[in-house]
Amino acid sequence: MNIEELKYQILQQFGFPPTPEQAQALDVFVQFMTDSNPHAVMILHGSAGTGKTSLSGAIVRTLRAVRQKVMLLAPTGRAAKVFSLNSGMPAYTIHRRIYREKAFAGVDGQFNLNDNLYTDTLFMVDEASMIANLGLGGTTFGSGCLLDDLIHFVYQGRNDRLLLIGDKAQLPPVGEEESPALSAAMLQGYGLSVYECDLNEVVRQSQQSGILFNATRIRQMITHDDITQLPKIRFSGFSDIREMPGAELIEALGDSYHQVGLDDTIVVTRSNKRANIFNQGIRNMVLDREEELESGDMLMIVKNNYYWMEEERKKIKERELSEERRVKSEETAFGGRRESQFNSLANHKVPSSKFKVQSEEVQSNELPAFLANGDRAKVMKVSRRIDLYGFHFATLLLKFPDYDNYELEATVLLDTLTSEAPALTHDQQEQLFRQIEEDYQDIPLKADRMKAIRQDPYFNALQVKFAYAVTCHKAQGGQWSHVYVDQGYMTDDMLTPDYIHWLYTAFTRATEMLYLVNWPNTQIEG
Repeated sequence: MNIEELKYQILQQFGFPPTPEQAQALDVFVQFMTDSNPHAVMILHGSAGTGKTSLSGAIVRTLRAVRQKVMLLAPTGRAAKVFSLNSGMPAYTIHRRIYREKAFAGVDGQFNLNDNLYTDTLFMVDEASMIANLGLGGTTFGSGCLLDDLIHFVYQGRNDRLLLIGDKAQLPPVGEEESPALSAAMLQGYGLSVYECDLNEVVRQSQQSGILFNATRIRQMITHDDITQLPKIRFSGFSDIREMPGAELIEALGDSYHQVGLDDTIVVTRSNKRANIFNQGIRNMVLDREEELESGDMLMIVKNNYYWMEEERKKIKERELSEERRVKSEETAFGGRRESQFNSLANHKVPSSKFKVQSEEVQSNELPAFLANGDRAKVMKVSRRIDLYGFHFATLLLKFPDYDNYELEATVLLDTLTSEAPALTHDQQEQLFRQIEEDYQDIPLKADRMKAIRQDPYFNALQVKFAYAVTCHKAQGGQWSHVYVDQGYMTDDMLTPDYIHWLYTAFTRATEMLYLVNWPNTQIEG
């Protein structure tokens, strides 16, 4: 397909006239896709509301229509799910696609870089600002440099290429001053030919949006290297952004839960410690919950978990095979006759999962591949609590709003609920592993023993925290209708680029209403 035809097809999928910036981005993209250089890469920068989501969605739909192979990736599970929703096709975490697990040896496991067997494939990576390249020692994934590994994986394939999509004003990876995956100079260092374009004109929401007005102001501080004073926020004249005195917070949160629901309301704060304080306060004072964990509580998965979905698929397969055997047995008993009274058997559709979508059961291939760090779940039932191995567990029936309210019964680790650490520490994970290992000492072969531990439900217990309030890093890649931002105590000497990136990222999590909690007068515009 030539340049003009490809451009025409994308514009047809776009659905409305592009802005000059969007038209320029489209020109860059079709040049990138038609470049014969096997080491071409493209960066699509876009600030909040500039239409990069609409443009990337049109690109995906066009490529699928013309039978161009495309693979959608994102750094986190939550970001992958948002990308999938916006593009209309499955998206996966980078880790899920480019790494393979070595032989299990306990605790964290080790993952090697996989072989790229894809050909003629465009790899599109959303939220690329989150891709780290720090090279942490003792990493469990490849070299520890995610960008290095991603570049190596993609370009070892035959005629594969990479499109990186992101907002360079968002939080960079932990420990890094800027996002390496959105740096043309960084990518050129890999010997790649870089195509690059920027989207800056806000089009997603009305120009009357206070969220986007203030987010754009904050972003300009970053792009113009003008971080000299704390940003002043304009509230006057806007209906979608307001200051929230602490005394009004309880009532306001209650109203948001009533209007848009628990799963579409979030408090974004600066640390796990402050998140814990907010979570306990919300549970006690807004939701009137006194027990450690109750039905109706919202939880967030804080560590990727593959075990429970694999177990669910095994159960589904067993039920399907059992049902097939039953149907065949009945058909045989009736001598294979196809009388009308037996047509219901021939047309019978096997329920494949206890996951529900609006009370209709879904097929097993629609189940999520894994439960991702950042996924939120509502507690439907607490059926069993038990103390084992020096830890506290419970059996919960969970409903996942990001998966069309799928339901799953799983063992959950309660010790992470209120801890200040992001998840179990390495020492705690090691302790759990060693304690469980003692239960399998009767298995003589180490390989068999490791296999048994790997299938242990307590070793694989979901690690969770309350999800009413989260850190900005946990929120990155997701969006909510109502967002409450708590920046905590701020002074001029605390002004850093990290803070401005944090503030911009927090602001852009909101789609309808943004509430700034206990906002200081020194940061309010006249």
